[in-house]
Amino acid sequence: MKYEYIAYNESASDDELLSDLKRVCTQCNTGGLTMKQYSNYGKYDCSTFLRRFETWNKSLEKAGIPLTQQYWTEENLFENIENAWIRKGSQPRRRDMDDKRLSHISSGAYLRKFGRWSDALKAFVAYINAEEAIITTHDEEQLIGASHRTARDINLRLRFRVLQRDNFTCRACGASPAKDPSVELQVDHIFPWSKGGETEIDNLQTLCSKCNQGKGNML
Repeated sequence: MKYEYIAYNESASDDELLSDLKRVCTQCNTGGLTMKQYSNYGKYDCSTFLRRFETWNKSLEKAGIPLTQQYWTEENLFENIENAWIRKGSQPRRRDMDDKRLSHISSGAYLRKFGRWSDALKAFVAYINAEEAIITTHDEEQLIGASHRTARDINLRLRFRVLQRDNFTCRACGASPAKDPSVELQVDHIFPWSKGGETEIDNLQTLCSKCNQGKGNML
C-alpha cells in the first residue's frame, strides 16, 4: 500500500474560502456562523481562515456575514484570563478556557479577537506590565485630614501582580484555588487604606476571603 501526500488547504483562493463560509452560513440558517458550526459542515479547516485573515471575525466580515457572537471587551477577556490563571495556579492553556470550572469565556472568543491563543496571552502580559498613571481622585467619605496619593480601588494590573508575587496562595493560611476550587482569593491592604495606607504593591497582600474577613480593618 502506497501513501500519498494530501495537501493542506493553503492553495484555496480567498474567494473559495469566503464562498464556503457563505455556503455553510446559509446551510445553518442562523444569521451568523461560529467556528464550531463551520467545523461541522465546512470544506476547509478553521485554522486556514485564521492564517489567511488573522481572526475568525475578520473572516466573517470579509464574507459579509454578521457577527452574532457575544461581544466581549478586551478588559472582559483579560479579566477572564486572570481568573483562569488564579484558579489553575499557572498560565492557562487554550483548552483550559473551554473548561467551565476555570473559564466562563470559551477559547473561540480569544481566537476571534487575537487569531491565536499565544497572541492573546502575549497581549494579556503586555497589558499587565503596562504602567498606569497614579489616580489621585479622593472619595468624599474619606476620613477628614487623610491624605492619599493613590485610589483605594485595586485595578486589574496591580491585582494580578500581587497575586502572582504571592504564588496565588493566601499569605495567612496557605489556601489556594488550585488545590481547593472553593477558595476565593482577595488582595488586601496590609496597612489599611482608611488609616493612611497606600494602594501600592508593597502594601498589598493576597488573602483568602475567610482570612480577609477575619482581619477586618486591623493593622
